[in-house]
Amino acid sequence: MTQLDDPRRSVPPELAPLLRMGVAPLSVTIFEAIEESIPEYSLFRANVVDGIRQALVKFVDMIAEPAAGHDPHDDIHRKLGAWEFKSGRSLDSLQAAYRIGARVAWRHVCAFAEERELSLHQMSVLGEAMIAHVDELVSLSVEGYAAAQASAAGTLERKRRKLMELLLGDPSTNWQVVLDAAEAAAWPMPERLSAVALEPSAAPPGDLPPDVLVNFEEATPYLLVPNPVAVPRWIRRALPGWHVAVGLPVAPTEVRRSLACARQVLRLAREKVLPDQPVLDCADHLVELTVLADEFLARQLAERALAPLAPLTDRQRTKLAETLLVWLSARGGAPEVAARLQVHPQTVRYRVNQLEELFGDRMRHAGERFTLELALRAHYLLDRD
Repeated sequence: MTQLDDPRRSVPPELAPLLRMGVAPLSVTIFEAIEESIPEYSLFRANVVDGIRQALVKFVDMIAEPAAGHDPHDDIHRKLGAWEFKSGRSLDSLQAAYRIGARVAWRHVCAFAEERELSLHQMSVLGEAMIAHVDELVSLSVEGYAAAQASAAGTLERKRRKLMELLLGDPSTNWQVVLDAAEAAAWPMPERLSAVALEPSAAPPGDLPPDVLVNFEEATPYLLVPNPVAVPRWIRRALPGWHVAVGLPVAPTEVRRSLACARQVLRLAREKVLPDQPVLDCADHLVELTVLADEFLARQLAERALAPLAPLTDRQRTKLAETLLVWLSARGGAPEVAARLQVHPQTVRYRVNQLEELFGDRMRHAGERFTLELALRAHYLLDRD
């Protein structure tokens, strides 16, 4: 609504002094009507009566001086909206109060018009001006409520970001500091917590549960999910188009390890060690994570344990390594190994004889068998080309 369209500009200014005389008693009358329907406002009688009085004063002032600029009373009604939010209420009560006030004020206008013998046109203009005024006050309060809500959300977000930093920071931090930060962030500390590592994506994130702590701003974004249950299922719906790795559920004191594992899984997927899937769960890849927890040591193990294969040609080494891994993991005879390799059992027996010549008694010793199998798995995981 522009100033030229404002019906308050059409009310004869000479009515302003007459209307002003009724401001004080009308403020009390309006409050009493509001109090009857919204009893909780009784606790703030002085503030509410003052807000009503200032709303009426603003109305009269705009009739007296239609060209006047910004009125500081605007801030009062923004503050009323903010006050409702900070009191933990919705805008329903305040909007109801405005409606009640408008009805009482309209009855006052009717009595005023009759007493002053106003024409029907003047009464109509006055009524339209009053409705426009109430609409503006409601808009100001809604604006104040929204601003307070946004401010609170921003404050809460900052507190939750600080909490995430503490959870993932120095493990020697006093745990009570973390608990205090969680309380300040209105985030009940869970028994179990799972980190979710994310590959940066241009896809907009969907709705996430309100108790999930989020950080989309970092170069390596992540989530912290309290009391995780079936995370891989709902994460697909919440983050379509993203590549994510779900960390292991751990005690909150260990969540940095959950995130480290999740990020490791994403790295292994990028390097083609793990399958390229939208959602990977660390729980499904514990063997790979364990074997490659230290790649230098894994490579040393593979080179030393499999040294007898080194002098062979690439073709011989490939066939014998494949046969040895199946033979070690199958725990069966030549027919079972042959079925897995899709070769003839006699071929398996020939290769096993070669392996026994190369590895000797290590083929029969339980500890050595375990070492060989681990070394072979490390070899295949490290051979990424």
